[in-house]
Amino acid sequence: MFYKKIQKEAYDKENQKPVIRSSICTGEKVAGFRDLHTGKFTEVMLIRDNRDMDVFLERYDISVAEVKTEW
Repeated sequence: MFYKKIQKEAYDKENQKPVIRSSICTGEKVAGFRDLHTGKFTEVMLIRDNRDMDVFLERYDISVAEVKTEW
């Protein structure tokens, strides 16, 4: 009935891109951002199911097409 409103957070769109890192062995997924210049990955949250993915997309105002999956 009462849902918590997700606050929008910003990230540096010019220097970072949204990425999902997925483990081949365990299937664990972590959402975060990869720096385009250094290649450094910054973890933001663990993705356990589709709801977590939706929260990540909504929190950072990202479309599904923008997110790449890395193995």
